Amino acid sequence: MVTAVTPQRSTVNRQYKSSIFAMLFSDRRELLKLYNAVNGTSYTDPELLTVNTLENAIYMVVKNDVSFLIGTRLYLYEHQSTWNPNLPLRNLFYVSDLYSAITEERNLYSSKRIQIPTPHFLVFYNGEEKHPDQVVMKLSE
Repeated sequence: MVTAVTPQRSTVNRQYKSSIFAMLFSDRRELLKLYNAVNGTSYTDPELLTVNTLENAIYMVVKNDVSFLIGTRLYLYEHQSTWNPNLPLRNLFYVSDLYSAITEERNLYSSKRIQIPTPHFLVFYNGEEKHPDQVVMKLSE
């Protein structure tokens, strides 16, 4: 969908790109294919994935593109067409909300340790600004 037209070229609304990414990978079969491609694995059973993407709701101020559990790991995948140096902070908010949901039925004040899945963050960037193929962004920066 074209949202702005200039004599030089047309631009696509980045919200539509992100929505298409989230829609495509809300299908566990497609998400498993992406996971395998990124991790060099060859899983075939989409039932291994538990999709837990944060949906946009009135009470929530954050919404991520795709998040899921596989084994003891939590994966958060984001699509960006605009470079954003605040992604580590946004990811902190996303994972915090996901951990709240995952541990909702557990007693945080218990003397027993609550096990949580290890988070892994990945951003797919396809904007026009030039950046290296891989960038490690840290919250501490």
